[in-house]
Amino acid sequence: MGDASVMPPLTSVTIYTRRIPEMVEFYSRHFGYTAFQRPGDRIVELRPPGAGAVIRLHLASKGQKVGQVLVKLNFDVEDVLAFARAAKKRGLEFGPLHDGMGYTYANAKDPSGNSISISGRAAAAARSEAFDVPYEP
Repeated sequence: MGDASVMPPLTSVTIYTRRIPEMVEFYSRHFGYTAFQRPGDRIVELRPPGAGAVIRLHLASKGQKVGQVLVKLNFDVEDVLAFARAAKKRGLEFGPLHDGMGYTYANAKDPSGNSISISGRAAAAARSEAFDVPYEP
């Protein structure tokens, strides 16, 4: 049994969608995820090519409004412009590059209308202690 005092890391995100095949193709093609599904399970699990959070795709019910959650999936990349150009060749067009005070990011939507972002924030944070200032309300 594990230590209950250890705080667990975020390991997965569940996206409710009515477009599971399109979502599998999107995250596989543009971010290298691989899809898995146990026989009889209603959840499709997308696993990243390396370290990172799993994306679980769950069929949305008729009453759920898809793409309306205030969450954005962020993908850390070293070179935002280069990734955006390569993604465009694969059919994913990101919006304009934005300056995030020392790093660049760009936004797009997945097939279910969820916000996604490619961001250089993690790479910038690794190079600068300016990102390590404790929050004070």
